[in-house]
Amino acid sequence: MIKKPGILSFRSMLTIAMPLVISKGSETVMLFTDRAFLSFLGQNHISAAMSGGLSAFVFSSFFAGVISYVNALAAQYHGAKQPEQSMRSAHQGIWLALFSFPLCLALIPFVHGFFLWAGHTQEQLVLEFSYYRILTFGSLFSFFRASIEGYFIGTGQTRKVMGSNILGMVINIPLNYILIFGHLGFPAMGIEGAAIGSILGNATCSVYLLLAFVKAAKKMRLPVFGPIRSGIFKKLLRYGLPAGGELFFNVFLFNFFIQMMHSINPTVAVATTITFNYNMIAFIPLLGLSFAITSMTGQQMGASSVEGAKKVAKLAAIVTYGYGLFMVVTFLIGTPLFVKLFLGGVDPKNSTIPELSVTMLRLATIYIMADGTQLLFSGVLRGAGDTRWVMYISMSLHIIMASGAYIMIKVLKQGPLTVWYFFIAFVFALGLAMFLRFLSGHWQKIKMIDEASKTMTINPE
Repeated sequence: MIKKPGILSFRSMLTIAMPLVISKGSETVMLFTDRAFLSFLGQNHISAAMSGGLSAFVFSSFFAGVISYVNALAAQYHGAKQPEQSMRSAHQGIWLALFSFPLCLALIPFVHGFFLWAGHTQEQLVLEFSYYRILTFGSLFSFFRASIEGYFIGTGQTRKVMGSNILGMVINIPLNYILIFGHLGFPAMGIEGAAIGSILGNATCSVYLLLAFVKAAKKMRLPVFGPIRSGIFKKLLRYGLPAGGELFFNVFLFNFFIQMMHSINPTVAVATTITFNYNMIAFIPLLGLSFAITSMTGQQMGASSVEGAKKVAKLAAIVTYGYGLFMVVTFLIGTPLFVKLFLGGVDPKNSTIPELSVTMLRLATIYIMADGTQLLFSGVLRGAGDTRWVMYISMSLHIIMASGAYIMIKVLKQGPLTVWYFFIAFVFALGLAMFLRFLSGHWQKIKMIDEASKTMTINPE
């Protein structure tokens, strides 16, 4: 009889979740600092960093989303007391990373056409495409990290992930400063220097994780780079493809929304970028918590403990809404100062950008709790294997959001705040949909790992 995972408590939740929150927090610091440095080069650099960076993430997100599902698969094997299978899940993710990289590079010409279609200014187009292209060549490190991180998160070893991200931040920030502005004998490379610094930081994280993975593999007497195993590989594709598809379409359509906002005029482009830079501070740590929720839910479902999975959701709600409330208060109080930090390269006579940025950022506090809700319950659903439904509902709502933004901006010629209110309503709808799906209980019936495999005898497939 397989023992259930240890007793769940608020402390055990924080033990797994907080390193991931800190990990994502370090990524937030890197992105935020990168864009803050670029803001001193002018408002076009601010907008290009947002547009180009998000586009790089969009067109690698499908592959990263599939590979990242190693988290849930490794967690379920971990809960079923099959540690070797958890590591073999990571091997399948590494193979997917190698297959995905050339496909990601093949998308580069299409993205340039997308920037042209969006109608950005020529100066912004040159900057954002340069930033995007360099970041895309570094996507191999992101894919590799996704597979190894998935293993460590799924098996509850989240401190290793935290260590890699903190090291990457320590490397990335000074490198970006040196390469953007030109110090220590390096030429001032501007936005291209920011992209190169980000890749080098990402590579550092990958090396750190690889060394930890080598140690774990030796401990279990398994190869660091194992062969493709059809049984696990098929499971990763079956449940990971919807997760990757959801991530791609959601981020693509979100990027479409950003491009539409940027197309209104340069002032709106800067205000939108400033707003989402701060929204990122609230969102990305919650994304780390969502990864932890997926892992803990997977472990409980792998051990056939639905009640344990429900308790994961309850404990995670305390962390989610506590953090969300803190961010709401912080943004309401500090908004004018926060916006001022990004105005170094903006004409001081232009009062429209600060005013619009302050208004949009304060309105953003309305949806922070709803964003936390959708990350909380989608994390539970993914951990249980309910990835297809999450994909369908999330994609549907994102399509409505993107289509509505296009019509309001290009056809009805509405102002940015009207479109912003529409975006806020979309986030609330997404949070409500995930909560209702959780309440339906359908996720409780999904069996990612069939009962016959839950024995101490390891099936190599």
